[in-house]
Amino acid sequence: MDAKPKQKLIIITGPTGAGKTKISIEIAKRIDGEIISADSVQVYRGMDIGSAKITKEEMQGIPHHLIDVLDPEENFDVTIFQKMAEDAIADIASRGRIPILAGGTGFYVQALRKGVDFKDEEDGRGEIRKSLEEEAASLGKEAFHDKLKEIDPVSFEKIPAGNIKRVVRALEFYQIHGYPISEHNETEKLKKSRYDDVCFVLTNERSRLYDAINRRVDQMVNDGLINEVRRLKERGLTRENQSMLGIGYKEVMEYLDGEISEEEAVEKIKLNTRHFAKRQFTFFKALPDVIWYDKSDYENPDMEIAEDMLKRIEQMGIEIKNTPG
Repeated sequence: MDAKPKQKLIIITGPTGAGKTKISIEIAKRIDGEIISADSVQVYRGMDIGSAKITKEEMQGIPHHLIDVLDPEENFDVTIFQKMAEDAIADIASRGRIPILAGGTGFYVQALRKGVDFKDEEDGRGEIRKSLEEEAASLGKEAFHDKLKEIDPVSFEKIPAGNIKRVVRALEFYQIHGYPISEHNETEKLKKSRYDDVCFVLTNERSRLYDAINRRVDQMVNDGLINEVRRLKERGLTRENQSMLGIGYKEVMEYLDGEISEEEAVEKIKLNTRHFAKRQFTFFKALPDVIWYDKSDYENPDMEIAEDMLKRIEQMGIEIKNTPG
């Protein structure tokens, strides 16, 4: 019996500020596509400015999924994303349309493609995570980070001491499974995608990317970012809420809590966003099965890149419209 053909999936990802939104809309118009957001903040209602959430006008009539589906008080992680994205893909395909995954959360993208199973961790991680987080607070970040040195020297070198969340995850994984998360990650890299997909990574020359990030942060502030976060704070949200850990929200919360000035908060958002873009670039660079587009290589990048993407998509057997709409 012939194996069931894999579901076709288009992926457009890359560092923040690279211009994924505009190109994904163009692709969707040309292939009867619908877009699934791979973003950890745009999923929340009322968190529009700090997440650079696409507007109804910018959508140009293209249906979008996984945007404005949770309240900021709710948790959202990779396991929830996987389930929601899988459901959205099935829904889009059932209507004869093509799913397009667009967004910069690389861990989410890869978990969906490879079908990473987090069930064992979900079963046992609650108490373990709580214990490790308490230990991190007690020991301090440097001493807590040192715990990785013996059990997982690869992760010890790769994960900065200041990234407590990732240190906790690495230690948690070892306690649950009995082997290093770095070993698990290498195995996952070798797994093939569950989909008949093509993964495009969009980037830009670093100085241009950083300039775009800085301009975008200034625009967010002008658009009312401080008031958006103030409303969320008045609603009862704190830095303990997962939704408020996103870049832009946590820094403004520091300002509203009187810890830093508004100017310091804005500069901190820019710096943290640039660092995040650098980490995204490093993550995608390690993936073997992606197609890169550097916007600085093109005279008219959005149009030229979209056209090249469409040629590759057509090779997958997907029909391309000559004109959008």
